[in-house]
Amino acid sequence: MCILIIEYCISSCCSCSIIIIIMAESTPNHTQTVSGWAAHDSSGIITPYTFKRRENGVNDVTIEILYCGICHTDIHYVKNEWGITRYPVVPGHEIVGLVTKVGTQVKGFKQGDRVGVGCLAATCLECEHCKTNQENYCDNLQFTYNGVFWDGSITYGGYSKMLVADYRYVVHVPETLAMDAAAPLLCAGVTVFTPLKDHGLVESQGKSIGIVGLGGLGHVAVKFAKAFGHHVTVISSSPSKEAEAKDRLGADDFIVSSNPKQMQAAKRSMDFILDTVSAEHSLLPILELLKVNGTLFIVGAPDKPFQLPAFPLIFGKRSVKGGIIGGIKETQEMLDVCGKHNITCDIELVTPDRINEALQRLASNDVRYRFVIDIAAAPTSN
Repeated sequence: MCILIIEYCISSCCSCSIIIIIMAESTPNHTQTVSGWAAHDSSGIITPYTFKRRENGVNDVTIEILYCGICHTDIHYVKNEWGITRYPVVPGHEIVGLVTKVGTQVKGFKQGDRVGVGCLAATCLECEHCKTNQENYCDNLQFTYNGVFWDGSITYGGYSKMLVADYRYVVHVPETLAMDAAAPLLCAGVTVFTPLKDHGLVESQGKSIGIVGLGGLGHVAVKFAKAFGHHVTVISSSPSKEAEAKDRLGADDFIVSSNPKQMQAAKRSMDFILDTVSAEHSLLPILELLKVNGTLFIVGAPDKPFQLPAFPLIFGKRSVKGGIIGGIKETQEMLDVCGKHNITCDIELVTPDRINEALQRLASNDVRYRFVIDIAAAPTSN
């Protein structure tokens, strides 16, 4: 099946050429039959699916997938909640496995290497962002699934037994890390690591850092911030998470965001706050927790737009920023840091026949803290 998109300019001020983009489920060099799991419509139900992947090219590595994390983004795509899903969609961008084949122009990888693939499948490699290790902001970024690769094929993700990936978007997984618990680091880990790195919080110590939300992103953010030597406060709407935050994850303080006294007592106490919450919430009380010159960094993506109050910003010289994942160099650095500090995600391992159950529980926040699919546990054929 092919999808034809025609883009044209309707302005009369210039002469424009028609741009034709052809997207195909597969192209002639897609000859490798792969077993996987896909959603075929907006019901979001995942079923076994057999499809084709491309032959290993000169810049490619072929990866036997062992584990793939389940991200909340997968729910949005399988249900077409963002209106951009190309069915059938094979989700999964938290992929770890072993290299089984290496292209002739590949550098830095060999057969048997433990590797990971995150959200990125392709970028232009030429823009200022690609040339400064910020490929995740390339205008021509294509994702590991539901994207369009250089050859025009639709990308299929890690809910499958094998992946062919351009080596420039592949990273090494340190030998010290358990492969299953390392898988979510390819998305959740780099998403919270990059803001800390960008604000000098990986090398420096002793800052007061707030983490809003204690879920799939928040729990690993706490681990990073503590490993880097900071005073960490978890800000949550769930009082029941206090013991988990302090006793198991090592947070220094815990604030219930709906408790006015606790919020008031913490005013102007934090240098940096990382907001990981994807549910609708107010920024005003969070901004008041920042010191003068403090920064609120947003990595959660609520469905409704934020209301950004002016007075906490102008009377506190505060900044509000946001970001998406990280570049490949940052992802490798993050994994190396995890290897040094023995940081992994807290996971619940599921077999492929339980993917739908896991997606339903994830939608209900019934997991601590990330689901990971044991791809290797699946039968040899569907």
